[in-house]
Parts: sequence; structure tokens; C-alpha cells
Amino acid sequence: MLPSKTLTAGVTLAVALLTVPAVATAAAAPGTPFQAARAAVPDPEPGLLDAVARDLGLTGGQAADRLSNEAAAASLEPALRARLGASYAGSWLTGPTATPVTATTDPAQEAAIRAAGVEPRVVTRSLARLDQVKAALDAAAARAPRTAPVWYVDVVANTVVVLTSTPAKASAWVRASGADPAAVRVVRSGERPVTYYDVRGGDAYYIGSGTRCSVGFAVTKAGSPGGFVSAGHCGTAGSATSGANRVAQGTFRGSSFPGNDYSWVEVNSQWTPTGVVNGYSAGLLPVRGATVAQAGSSVCRAGSTTGYHCGTVQQLNTSVTYSQGTVTGVTRTSVCAEPGDSGGSFIAGDQAQGVTSGGSGDCTSGGTTYFQPVGEILSVYGLTLATQGGGPGPTGSPTPTAPGGTWAPGTTYATGATVTYGGATYRCLQGHTSQVGWEPPNVPALWQRV
Repeated sequence: MLPSKTLTAGVTLAVALLTVPAVATAAAAPGTPFQAARAAVPDPEPGLLDAVARDLGLTGGQAADRLSNEAAAASLEPALRARLGASYAGSWLTGPTATPVTATTDPAQEAAIRAAGVEPRVVTRSLARLDQVKAALDAAAARAPRTAPVWYVDVVANTVVVLTSTPAKASAWVRASGADPAAVRVVRSGERPVTYYDVRGGDAYYIGSGTRCSVGFAVTKAGSPGGFVSAGHCGTAGSATSGANRVAQGTFRGSSFPGNDYSWVEVNSQWTPTGVVNGYSAGLLPVRGATVAQAGSSVCRAGSTTGYHCGTVQQLNTSVTYSQGTVTGVTRTSVCAEPGDSGGSFIAGDQAQGVTSGGSGDCTSGGTTYFQPVGEILSVYGLTLATQGGGPGPTGSPTPTAPGGTWAPGTTYATGATVTYGGATYRCLQGHTSQVGWEPPNVPALWQRV
């Protein structure tokens, strides 16, 4: 860990088009749901373009195409997942400009994937099966050798990967865990993640007498002045914080670590949550939602130690073991970080992704960094992501969540919104505009029962 611890129109269109009979077409064919979603993507901020081009070795045009393709693919993913059902085996992006790919275990679904404007892959194991295999390893985390600190679902390879410096010990642990060894690939690696207790993400903040971390994302909460989310290893519930200016700031109201690595700090009346990230060299970056970036997407991190750096999402649903214990459900990235970057913002385009957890390496030679997805933090603590248009400074007010009440089609719901349906209460996991067929019980990628 690194201590000091809307594309809504595109989504709606994609769902509608994916329900018609599938016709095989080229992945980049005009008129596909992917192309429609891409056309709805707003232009990226200049600072983001520069950073992605610099850190991924792209031209400006490639960076612009990549960011548009990534945003369109992310908006389509829930519809493709729902369309493929039990055969869904994951989605990712590939190539310098992020060509979208979706996998299935059913060859008969290839045409439907192509009709969406996405490249199909037929594989052996569904994503649900891979998640089951990884869950077996998670359940045995306490018995994992210290030389096997990382394991994750690799949708591209259609397997679960265990990274270790001692393959024989790791293989023995896999067999003892009860996980299907045929679905697990043990890979030799010298990666040894450690926690960094200084800062990561946007602006710095201090815990107690001097430990430093970074603000992840600003949040609001009913009946509260709001605050921000950060890493769990940064502080425990009740710990006081001060801002980068050393002015009294707030108090940790919730914290979970290990197992998870998230926390939220409630600020006092001197502080106002605003929906931007301090991108340092890239300027102030607007936060407009929290659509999950797929494997292969570019993602950037802001931290008070190393500033603003970009890389790619390597794997979702990763488990990583630090000296303090195992954290599950984090995302593995190629973004660099150093001690003092903990808790800070991971953002893809204008979509919040998560808060920095930990990693290995540095920003001179490169490294691997993990982040705790922001959606889970918002759900656990009943928070709403603060969003706005950005600009030269934090001038706008946080965008409120759409009213709750009873779920209805044709309504725009923001991440964190709560609704009732069929006598149950649900919380929105991804901002979207609802439509018939997207009732909360039918789309777990968008709604979580609470």
C-alpha cells in the first residue's frame, strides 16, 4: 500500500440497440452502439491529453482517440454484460487507441458482440467462473505464503494469476485452497507491495501530529457537511485531520483495513467539497461520474509526493497482501507511485475510479500500484460523489444526486442515488439514464440492494 494511508445517452442507446437481432459487422462499423456512444463523449481536458500522451508514449491524436474509445467502451459494458448473461467472460481494451474487446464462452454470441461494434473473443471460462476461483484463493488468504502477495482475475488470459517469487510454494497453496488449479496460472515475480503513509491523489492532508495522505474524492452526505474518501490505512475512525495548509479539517468517520482499504473523512464547516481533482501539471480536472474503466484503459493518479502520472488498468478484482494483511477487490495498474501518495485520486478521463492503496516500484524506474474502487466506498458509507464541470478553479457546487423515491424509467440517476423498487431499496453504482428493462433487480452492474 502507499501509506501515509455521462455518457448516459450512450448507455441508453447501447441497451436499445443490443436488444435487436444481432448482425455480424466490422468492429469499427458506423452506426453501431459503440460508435454512437463514442459520438456522445465530450472532448477531454487538454491537460489530460498531454499527460496520457506523455506517459503512454502516444501522439496527441492517438491519446484523443484512446480516451474517446475508453469512455464509449465503459458506457457499453453493462449492456453487453446483461446481453451475454452467464456466458460473459469480461471486457478489455487493446492497442494504442484502445480497441474494445468482449469475451464470451458461447460462440453463438460472437455476432451480437460484433453488432455492438466490439471485437469478440471466445474463451473457456466465464467471468463468474474466474471470480469463483479467485474467491477460493481469497478465502485462503491467511495461509498464502508471504512470497505470493498478489493474485487477480486476468480476463485477457482467461485465468486467475498468482504472482510469487517462490512458484512451488504458491502452487502448493493454490492446490490446498480448493481453487481449480487448471484455472490458475502461477507467475514468477519480484513484486513486494508495501504501504506508504504519506499522500496520494489530490491535495495533501495530515493525520494527527504529522502522517500525511492525499484526498481521494470529495463527497456529500445527507445531514452532513460532507468530506472526502481516502485509503483505510491512512487513519482510524475518530482520528483528526488537518489540510495541506495545516488548518483543522475534519475527522475520520469510517475506516476499513485490511480486507478493504477505504475510509471517509467528514470535514468541518470551513471546508467545502468540490468535484475536482488537483492534477498538478495537468491543472484542475473535473469529476463528472464514476463509470468503471475496463482492463486496458488508461488511468491517471494524482499525489502530493509525485504529482500526476498515468498508466493503464491491468486487472480488476485483484487481491494484494501487504504486511498488515490481504486487501481484496482492488484494481491493479501500471501507474507509478511513491511513499506519500496514499489515498489519492485515480481518475480515467472525468470518471472517478478509486483511491490509492499501495504498490511497488517508484516514478523513476516505474512500478505497479493498486487502487480501492470508489463505488464500494460510496455504497458502504452512504456517500454521494461530488461532481461538477471543473475549469480554472473549484467554482461550482457539487451536482446533487437525482431525487430518489420509486424507480422509474427515463430518469437520470447519479452514483449514490437511492430508490425503492418492489418493496426493496437500491443504491446506484453507476450514473445512467434508466429505461424499461433496467429495473434495479435486473442490472446488478448499476444497482445494489441495501
